[in-house]
Amino acid sequence: MRKLWPLLLLLLPFATSASSGAEPLQRFLANLNTLQAEFEQIVITPDSDSYTSSGTLYLDRPGRFRWEYRLPVEQIIVADGDRVWLYDMELEQVSHRSQSGMLEGTPAQIFSERGPLDRHFTLIGSEERDGLIWVILAPKNRESQFSTISVALTKESQLKRMELIDQFDQVTLFIFSDVVRNPTLDDELFIFIPPPLIDILGD
Repeated sequence: MRKLWPLLLLLLPFATSASSGAEPLQRFLANLNTLQAEFEQIVITPDSDSYTSSGTLYLDRPGRFRWEYRLPVEQIIVADGDRVWLYDMELEQVSHRSQSGMLEGTPAQIFSERGPLDRHFTLIGSEERDGLIWVILAPKNRESQFSTISVALTKESQLKRMELIDQFDQVTLFIFSDVVRNPTLDDELFIFIPPPLIDILGD
């Protein structure tokens, strides 16, 4: 799965009772400045084919993140607060797009931006599954590629999983491990300079 641009249904408004359903996620996001975690990503197509990749996530709120994919191919996605860069090392190709509007209705918007969740998402509900509390959201942006975004946390509001369902019923599951909250991160993680002699595509 190389194409990472295009690497959540009864809709209820955020009211007092709905907000309580999102409380585990709100507690997790409260006072969150930086984050580092290992991840495994499993993509399941409507035909039940599956693809697995893994790597490391770095987050610097607001507005900056870095996904480093190591397996099965090396790719780096960096949001520097202005642009989002995708570097495919095997293809020796860099793509970049303006960050403004690109993250609308995506999981990156939940984790990298500050402000109330109900600005960009509608709470569908919450449920306990696999010993975790799943907070289920739907993007308010109708052009979002996702129909639902579900974030799974422990009762202590520790991040464990995330499940995305897109408009074509493809499911993407992230399993997080070694999650470190508010670590000191090198600023260079969120600065991307394209290597020389690399094809660069962008708007």
